[in-house]
Amino acid sequence: MPSPFRADHVGSLLRPPELLQARDDFAANHISADQLREAEDAAILKVLEMQREAGIDVFTDGEYRRGIWYGDLADSIEGLVPDTSPSVPVGVGWQGRGADLAREAMVEIGQTGLVVGGRLRQRRRLAEHESSFLRQHAPGPWKMTIPGVVQRAVAWYKPGVTDKVYPTRAEMYDELAGMVKEEIRALVAEGASYIQLDSLFYVITLTSPQRRLALVEAGLSPDEVLEDNIRIDNSCLDVARAGGATVGLHMCRGNNRSAWATEGSYEVSAERAFSSLHVDRFLLEYDTNRAGGFEPLRFVPKGTMVVLGLISSKEPALESQDVLMRRIDEAAKYVPIENLAISPQCGFASTVRGNLLTWDEQRRKLELVAETARRVWG
Repeated sequence: MPSPFRADHVGSLLRPPELLQARDDFAANHISADQLREAEDAAILKVLEMQREAGIDVFTDGEYRRGIWYGDLADSIEGLVPDTSPSVPVGVGWQGRGADLAREAMVEIGQTGLVVGGRLRQRRRLAEHESSFLRQHAPGPWKMTIPGVVQRAVAWYKPGVTDKVYPTRAEMYDELAGMVKEEIRALVAEGASYIQLDSLFYVITLTSPQRRLALVEAGLSPDEVLEDNIRIDNSCLDVARAGGATVGLHMCRGNNRSAWATEGSYEVSAERAFSSLHVDRFLLEYDTNRAGGFEPLRFVPKGTMVVLGLISSKEPALESQDVLMRRIDEAAKYVPIENLAISPQCGFASTVRGNLLTWDEQRRKLELVAETARRVWG
């Protein structure tokens, strides 16, 4: 039976200053790849201890070896090429106090403006360089976060370029999904307790009129892309479930330097997504009114857990535990309280520079997650 993991978190954590400096030094050719790896190892040991002390139920490496949460997918394959004649991108600008920093982060990371221009081949496994250290040093159950295929690849397919090697989007999606499924099989065999798919399309695109319009202008039906997303995500999730791992899927509205990308209720996709996705648990953003109310949870199947992302990873102010308790009670009108858990609404550092909090503010947030979980569920 999957673990309830009552005190959960989404995965990415703030990098300590010494790791950020090591990344800068590596980019400037001042240190070697081995020296960067040593700095990452030391930082991961530090953040594992912080999670243990905070009382979190499941451990990650903070995504410390990534530049952005979905980086492993693009970094592990060949066949992506720069888009020499980009159209208007599917998406809108960042919002909130960190919006300018968020745009700068995307330029720094350099994973925009790519399309599939050749047959996709793997250069390496997606996450072996992460899992090998984590499984050796995690002080308890550990999870690996994996980016959803369609979330990334919907923008990688360009007619006139990609269709020369993949006549249809579905063929390209299936090729990528095959790589993700093999990675999940390997992770489960290595002892991963928990596989989390980060698949934001269900809200980040469907709640945004501008993003939906961009899909239509690209000749795509939002409803058909939704069905593609469900099909591909399920094909990956089923592999993890077959291996006995706890299987989660995270949805949010964007997270980069304390900025967000869109707003709106889960209602737009809840009936199809919640009722169709093969998960043990959904990890859902619920820290502000940008996510709407709990009413869409009525579509969550009986027995499926909902991890309520009630605590902000974007803002430093510490939430009131009494307010958190009341919100858990509100959610329990739609999902039985024994099928609920709590977490921050997203990672603390979906991009390498992280959100606008300090290390200690992050730690207090995680402690609040654990303390609230113990108070509610024992």
